[in-house]
Amino acid sequence: MPFAALNDALIHYADEGPREGPALLLQNSLGTDFRIWGAVTAALTSRFRVVRMDKRGHGLSSADYPAPTMADYARDAAALLDHLGVARALVAGVSMGGQIAQELHRLRPDLVTALFLSDTAVKIGNDESWGARIAAIEAGGIASIADAILRRWFAATFRENRRAEFGGYRTMLINQPQAGYIAACRAIQATDLRAHADRIRVPTQCIVGEEDGSTPPALVKETADLIARAGFTLIAGAGHLPCIETPDVVASAIAVLAGRAQF
Repeated sequence: MPFAALNDALIHYADEGPREGPALLLQNSLGTDFRIWGAVTAALTSRFRVVRMDKRGHGLSSADYPAPTMADYARDAAALLDHLGVARALVAGVSMGGQIAQELHRLRPDLVTALFLSDTAVKIGNDESWGARIAAIEAGGIASIADAILRRWFAATFRENRRAEFGGYRTMLINQPQAGYIAACRAIQATDLRAHADRIRVPTQCIVGEEDGSTPPALVKETADLIARAGFTLIAGAGHLPCIETPDVVASAIAVLAGRAQF
C-alpha cells in the first residue's frame, strides 16, 4: 500500500499500468475510497497508467488537518501527480471527485489534458441541504443517513439484484472517518465553479446515470452546457456511481476521450 506525505496530509494511492502509457487520474465521490474505480481500472491498465487516490479524510488517507477547501483537495491531487512524475493526465472524477477535477484544471491546467466528469456539477446542493446533512451526521453518525444516501447512489436494479455488493458499499460509506466526511461536505457546500466552466478548453466528457438521485441528469447537463464543446452522455441502468454499476461503459467512454487528448 503506497503512501505519500503531501502538503499537510498522508495520501494513500495506487499507481498501476505501463509507466509509458497515457496517464489517467481517478477521483472518488464523497463517502467512498478509491476501490470504487476497481473494475474501471482493471479494464484500462493494459494501455493506461492509472493513478487512484483516497482524498484526505477518506479511506486510508489522513484526517488530522484544518478544514480543507476544494482547492486543498485539488492541490493534493496535483502534488501526487508531481510526486509520481506525471506531467499530463486525463483527470476523471465522480460527484465530489468531478469538482476536484474541475478545480485541479483551474489551479494547474498544465497537468490536465482532458476532463471526464461523471455525475457531478459546477454547484452541488445548497447551504440548507448540506447544513442538514452535517447536522444529521453530528447527531447520529454517518450510519443514520446511510440508507437514504444509498438509495440516491444506486439504481433500483443494482439494489435488488446485486445485494451483496450493495451491502459492501454501505459498509464502505459508514466506515469513512466522520471528521473527514463532514469536512468534505463543508467543502462541497462552499464550492461554486460556474465562473470557471467557460474557461475549460480541454476535451471534456460529462456522463450521468439516468437514475442518479444525487446529481440528476438535468443538473449534469447544465454543467455540460457551460463547458465549450463538452460531450454529454446519459447512461441507462445506472445511478450516481456508474463506475461501479456500469464500469465497462465508463472505461470505454474514458478511452474514447483519451483519443481526443494531447498527452
